[in-house]
Amino acid sequence: MKRTTNLIIGTIAVCVAALMIFAASRADQLEAPTYVKQIPSGYRDWRWISVAHEEGDLHSFAAVLGNDIATEAYRAGKLPFPDGAIIAALHYRHTASEENNKIFGREQSFIAGAPTNIQFMVKDSKKYAATGGWGFAHFNNDGKAADEKFMESCFPCHQQMKARDLVFTKYAP
Repeated sequence: MKRTTNLIIGTIAVCVAALMIFAASRADQLEAPTYVKQIPSGYRDWRWISVAHEEGDLHSFAAVLGNDIATEAYRAGKLPFPDGAIIAALHYRHTASEENNKIFGREQSFIAGAPTNIQFMVKDSKKYAATGGWGFAHFNNDGKAADEKFMESCFPCHQQMKARDLVFTKYAP
C-alpha cells in the first residue's frame, strides 16, 4: 500500500513539474505585446484626418492619417473605434518659409521642415487589452522603433482621453 501511495505521489509530482515547465515556456508566447514594433504598410496612402501642432520642446506639425477603418469611424463619430482602426501621425519640424515671407512682406508663413518621427495607434481590443485596446508605436526618422522605456509614457498620457477612446486628434472634415 505504501509503495502504491509513493508511486502515485511521485507521478503527480512529475506531472505538476512538467505542467509548470510547459506553462512557463508558453508564458512568453502568450504574454500580450506591449507596443507595436512594425510600421504598418501602406500608411502613406491613408486618408487625411487632421493636422496637429505642438509648441514647446516639440515645436512640430503633424499630418494625421487613418486607414479605412479609422477614417470611417472618424466620419461617423463612432466611439469606441473598432478593432482594425489605425491612426498615424507624421511629425515634422515647424519652420519659417523665407520664400513665402518675402512674398507676404512679413514673417507669417510656416511650413513643415525636416521629418522627426511617425507615431501609430493600432486598435485591437484583445491584443492590447492592457493598454485600453490600443497598441502604441513611435518610430524615429531613421525608421527605428523607440525603446520600451520611452513607450511607457504613451498609455498613461492617452488614458486621460478616455471620453474619446484615448485619441487626442479630432476629425477635421
